[in-house]
Amino acid sequence: MFDVPSYPHHVLITGGSRGIGAAAVHAFAAAGYNVAFTWHAHPEAADAVLQQVQTLYPQGRFLAIQADAANPEAACHAVLQAETEFCRLDVLVCNAGIAQQKLFTELTDEDWRQMMATNLDGVFYACRAVLPGMIRRKYGRILCVSSMWGQVGGSCEAHYSAAKAGVIGLCRALAQEEGPSGITVNCVAPGVIDTDMMAGFSAEDRAALAKETPVGRLGTAEEIARTLVFLASPEAGYITGQVIGQNGGLVIG
Repeated sequence: MFDVPSYPHHVLITGGSRGIGAAAVHAFAAAGYNVAFTWHAHPEAADAVLQQVQTLYPQGRFLAIQADAANPEAACHAVLQAETEFCRLDVLVCNAGIAQQKLFTELTDEDWRQMMATNLDGVFYACRAVLPGMIRRKYGRILCVSSMWGQVGGSCEAHYSAAKAGVIGLCRALAQEEGPSGITVNCVAPGVIDTDMMAGFSAEDRAALAKETPVGRLGTAEEIARTLVFLASPEAGYITGQVIGQNGGLVIG
């Protein structure tokens, strides 16, 4: 048996300034966590999220850290800064990512490298930095945001699909390796979620996507965030190595 640390817990969320990441910052704060989150290129958005949670949850402790997920030194620094602020990290949420739609035959070497560096290498760097402390304490939750395209592949998103499939493989391997140390590792694979990543879609395209989804609507960032909070909870202590498909029925099985 492994001891679950007493509350409050401490979480680091990568890519926490917008979309699913920002929703996760709010959800973990609402659940009583002290929250550190990274941001890369949107300081105004990061500052807005930080001010919101500080106002809504004055009893909590919150920290915004500028870090490029694709940079190993930055990932290590972010973990060190969060651990210094909170004394420990109980939960890591790997959410930072980018998206791009492009025909496979038009992908450049740079397109491929940038996608892998942010969406897959970034998960590796963050996990590598946080695991020694979790192993030492014999407790931890690692949660990664993949995608339904990492499960089934997406046309015109070969590099994105490959990176997100890699995240799933990494999580499954880590779940087996780190389970004996009291650490669970799980993935959430969202479907079509109504975030700013969909800003380029017309109203007609969004309506068509909703119609194609069995539940008849797009998902919300808040729904994904609530799943992440559950997977970090003591109630989810017997769940590890799993991919939670949160896609409204677009991918079943």
